[in-house]
Amino acid sequence: MNTNSNLNHNYNNKIIISTDIYKNLFPTINLLKSSVLVSISGALRIYIASLLLLVNMNILNCLAGGLIVYAVYTLDRALESTEDTINRSELNGANKKLALFVCLSTFAIGCYILNASGLLLIALMPLIAGYLYSKGLNFGKIKLKLKGGLGVKNLVVGITWGTFIASIAGVELENILPVFLVFLYYGSKLFINSTIYDFKDVKGDLMAGIKTLPVSLGEKNTRKLLLTLHVGSHLLLISAILMHLLAFEPVIVIYSFFIGLLYVFRLTNNRENEKTWGKIERLFLVDGESGSIVYLRTAITSLI
Repeated sequence: MNTNSNLNHNYNNKIIISTDIYKNLFPTINLLKSSVLVSISGALRIYIASLLLLVNMNILNCLAGGLIVYAVYTLDRALESTEDTINRSELNGANKKLALFVCLSTFAIGCYILNASGLLLIALMPLIAGYLYSKGLNFGKIKLKLKGGLGVKNLVVGITWGTFIASIAGVELENILPVFLVFLYYGSKLFINSTIYDFKDVKGDLMAGIKTLPVSLGEKNTRKLLLTLHVGSHLLLISAILMHLLAFEPVIVIYSFFIGLLYVFRLTNNRENEKTWGKIERLFLVDGESGSIVYLRTAITSLI
């Protein structure tokens, strides 16, 4: 009798464990794949920056950059901030330990590769910036908190990843001016992109007390700001090309300018109840931009 009871108890435990594993499987998969596209986009942005700077492209450094992007974004989602609980409810219940292991592994590989080019500090910068943004700095009784300030999140994203991309691509250059111009271009673009993503996260950001631009300025004023920044950054890019500070890359400039105008007009509205087609559109226009540029440039070059 005791033997049968023990067998039933063990069997029931196995069922419970199997159910828990199955229950956590899909959120874990969603978490692990949620940053794949943005990491590929990050690697391609480093490649495009290398083209603009007219330097030899280091494939390993592009790959390492993509791994760092993946690790930082996945780690941010794995740590489950207040706004992400609402904005990304499909990740609730994911296996955080597995996600942390994957993040640390990919981050370590990325750091190892970039360290060979003397870029270890640049590799660590996104992680440090993310920590300072989330936790702030303490100076005795004074606490400097970045999270929650108007547009601060977008500034942190733009400055951090703009510096990351330009520094990796321009590591061999002695002239810092072209690298700085690429930083301004990508810093502006990533500021815009992060703001566009805020349009679908309004509810969670409000509950977390984060003053994003769409929340504070409204749709119309935010759209005007992004358009001004977009046009200004491309005018700067064109001026730099005309002054021979950056390479003549018409496909990059033209596609980037017009696709940017398109997604600023198309995606700067309330997208909290975004449908499947809306998500596909956003992913293609924003995260897929770098891939589209590389594909078009390769196709046109092969025809010339």
